[in-house]
Amino acid sequence: MHNKIANNHSPSSPFLVGQVVPVRELHGGHRDAILSHLLKLGDEDRRMRFGTQTPDEVIHHYVEHLDFNQDAVFGVFNANLELIGMAHLAYLPEIKGQARAAEFGVSVLPEGRAQGLGTALLNRSAVHSRNSNIQTLYVHCLTNNKAMMRLAQKAGMKVEYAYGDADAYLTLPPANPGTIVEEVANEQWADFDYALKENLKLANQAWWWFLGKPKHAR
Repeated sequence: MHNKIANNHSPSSPFLVGQVVPVRELHGGHRDAILSHLLKLGDEDRRMRFGTQTPDEVIHHYVEHLDFNQDAVFGVFNANLELIGMAHLAYLPEIKGQARAAEFGVSVLPEGRAQGLGTALLNRSAVHSRNSNIQTLYVHCLTNNKAMMRLAQKAGMKVEYAYGDADAYLTLPPANPGTIVEEVANEQWADFDYALKENLKLANQAWWWFLGKPKHAR
């Protein structure tokens, strides 16, 4: 499916909405956080994310086999440094004579929804794709995944429907100095935000210790 050629759409203005959300690129040290995030998804959310019923053991296998050297994974952390939104940008096999493509998958926990996290993760993935010489961003999901469909349509993706599934495509313009600077700035902002939340969390733990209360007290 990914080898179809998309219409010539460029990222539209909704991509700019999520830039205030700090999105970090994740690495192997984040596997536990990724696993915890995905296991918190309910049965229906798992079906929307993976396209089928997804028991815990399948999620464990998925996380264990994430290749951070091959693909890119992005995340949004809350004030407690819990991963509340994540995106997996999987680079698809190259096919001679066709545009290089990457598949985008995203999940956001209920408490993080309607806050622009999905848009921010899509924006971050699109900029990273452009800087990685990816020409087509691809999404495959169930047609009743309304959140993903809204996100794809806001981004100006071409959507094709067949047998209960939907394929969405976005043709990306080439990288330029602006996209390179944008990605660096986004990463620096996300690192700063994470460090700030980490320091605040440590300060709160020290305060509760001083008061003679357990660390998990709120």
